[in-house]
This record gives sequence, structure tokens and C-alpha cells, in this order.
Amino acid sequence: MRDNRHDSVYLFGALCAYRAVGAAIIMPTANSEAMGEHVKEISTQVAPGAHAILVCDGAGWHQRGERLVVPD
Repeated sequence: MRDNRHDSVYLFGALCAYRAVGAAIIMPTANSEAMGEHVKEISTQVAPGAHAILVCDGAGWHQRGERLVVPD
């Protein structure tokens, strides 16, 4: 049985320890749309000319393609 008396949220976060900056969003679900929003937020914090590396597990909503739309 599931306890439905509480709402849940998902925190997506990323950190650049070298520059001491981070990017985070709070979403109501963990799916490809939320992951896409997280990638957009990360892109606002990456220094011009720098690269970001995002390490994910094998969850389906982490996969690029039909499930994950990565912003241009």
C-alpha cells in the first residue's frame, strides 16, 4: 500500500567544484521532460568555451533520442 498523504518532488542538480557553481531544478516527476529541463539549466551555468560532462545511470529517461531531447 502506498501512502498518498504527501506530495513528492524530484531534485535535479549539477555542480562544478572547480568554479564553485551549480545548477538545480525541482520537478514534480522524473522523466525525459524533466531531464531536458535539467540539461537546459546546466547549459546556463557552463562558462563560454567550456564543456560539460553529464554522467547518468541507465534509466530510460536519461537516454538521448526519442526519450530525451537535448537543447541545441
